[in-house]
Amino acid sequence: MTEPVVVEAGAGGLERVRVTGARADAEVYLQGAHVTRWQPRSAAAPVLFLSARAAYAPGKAIRGGVPLIFPWFGPHATDRTKPMHGFARARSWRLVRAEPAPDGTVGLELALDDDEATRAVWSHAFRARYRVTIGDALGLTLEIVNASRAPFTFEAALHTYLTVGDVRAVAITGLDDTAYIDKVDAMTRKRHGAEPLRLTGETDRVFLGTRTRCVVHDRDLGRRLAVDKTGSASTVVWNPWSAKAAEIADLEPEDWRRMVCVETANAADDAVTLAPGARHVMTATIRVEAAA
Repeated sequence: MTEPVVVEAGAGGLERVRVTGARADAEVYLQGAHVTRWQPRSAAAPVLFLSARAAYAPGKAIRGGVPLIFPWFGPHATDRTKPMHGFARARSWRLVRAEPAPDGTVGLELALDDDEATRAVWSHAFRARYRVTIGDALGLTLEIVNASRAPFTFEAALHTYLTVGDVRAVAITGLDDTAYIDKVDAMTRKRHGAEPLRLTGETDRVFLGTRTRCVVHDRDLGRRLAVDKTGSASTVVWNPWSAKAAEIADLEPEDWRRMVCVETANAADDAVTLAPGARHVMTATIRVEAAA
């Protein structure tokens, strides 16, 4: 009988948790608390995109799956020598719980606390807990606690890479009439209209004040990928398109066609300020649905 939860050496010798559940399979690397695979039994095509060129090495972010971003999003606001997207995605997290539930799901909990290395780049004391629920849906819950004696402000994101048949044939709903920062156009602030979002070139947008579900309508794969969230006021949509993808070493040249990132986030204007002892919880739930 297959063990539902196995901790083993994964690619590059990095430690990972492999889950074989009644409802879905998954893989989570302890470096970065990084979900690299979630495949519900009901889905024929892969749900999470993972690059065949992804690097598995200490301190290196894995290209694909769900990178966990904290405590800042993108480059550091004042010091570009600090790591892109913060440090959480490259740190080793502790596995504190792994257990199957009676309903057929499997729950994991991972933990990261401040230490000398984190305080060297971000001076605050914190506790981060990440709960992953693996089943027909993928549930992700990131809890941040301010363990400092003073308030701090942070950004966070679940940088979800979704597999699509062809990004040029995809429509994304849930972002109607929403202000966004266009990072491809010199951080210009714009507003998306009432129509679904369709990607026609390099896209890197931080949609602000978004709290509703986003749905990726995939004509070629005949399905919808729905992302519900709580505790998140930003949604980031990213695709490098052809020219930029060719410059990214851990992407295949044509990978841009097969993926789109729809990220649950609190970024830019939506950064979170926590008082000492306070906590913030952000969740994302990803589901595969039949095409309408």
